[in-house]
Amino acid sequence: MTEIFDLINLVKQLRSDRRAVTALEYGLIAGGIAVAIVASVNTLGTTLAGMFGAVSSGI
Repeated sequence: MTEIFDLINLVKQLRSDRRAVTALEYGLIAGGIAVAIVASVNTLGTTLAGMFGAVSSGI
């Protein structure tokens, strides 16, 4: 019978623990920043490739 009470207490403790939620939020923020960086570097790389192509054609 004490095992059931221990399990109930464990579930109550886990429901009040917010550390996992905070870690998940930070993970989502980091993922969003990573996607933004990849998209901007990809766009910048394409633009730079076009510029270097124009310069090399002009030379």
